[in-house]
Amino acid sequence: MCGRYVTVSSPTLLADRFDVTEIRPRELEPSYNVAPRADVPVIAERHGERVLDALRWGLIPSWAKDSSIGDRLINARGEKITTSNAFKRAFERRRCIVPADGFYEWEAIVGQRVKQPWFFRRRDGEPLAFAGLWEIWHDRNIGDDAPRIRTCTIITTTPNDLVAPIHDRMPVALPEASWSTWLDVDNRDTGALSQLLVPMPAAEFESWAVSTLVNKADNNGPELLDPVPVRSA
Repeated sequence: MCGRYVTVSSPTLLADRFDVTEIRPRELEPSYNVAPRADVPVIAERHGERVLDALRWGLIPSWAKDSSIGDRLINARGEKITTSNAFKRAFERRRCIVPADGFYEWEAIVGQRVKQPWFFRRRDGEPLAFAGLWEIWHDRNIGDDAPRIRTCTIITTTPNDLVAPIHDRMPVALPEASWSTWLDVDNRDTGALSQLLVPMPAAEFESWAVSTLVNKADNNGPELLDPVPVRSA
């Protein structure tokens, strides 16, 4: 599961790094503690161009009766994505990249009630390219005049050797060589696309233990990334 992450890179930096040609949100508030329902930067392909936009985190399928389902769909398990009613249509037609500067996972410690949070990021400091899906939803109880809500989810996979001692899942981080294939809206080869949903090698990551301040979504500042001593059992 990826339940919290960090996104502090500016739209300009993201546009340069991901070859974006259109930036829709000129400003995005940096967040050291992105939580579900937050508006997050997302990159998708439209009319052959890469567009940077802001979408709500927590995917609401187009068929959903209300928006509350999005709180349970912040992640999509890569192994089940082609059979899940919530995700399979978006996997075919609405793939995206969710850029991130790192993510948190929590380690269960024997004999302790409170888990130890860890921060993971690319060793070279470059933004991660999480594999994501997006959807458009509106409340049919209101009708066609209801506002359209665009939402997204982050795809997860089995952990690499660095994450595995901490948690049994991690977000799929796509290598640059796969970005065009992933974003191509004309690519409906779900079998080949599924082969991209693998863990990024551990050698490309670094990690350290951080404070339990990150456990509270209201806490949001660079101090959340300060290393702390690892608690022992």
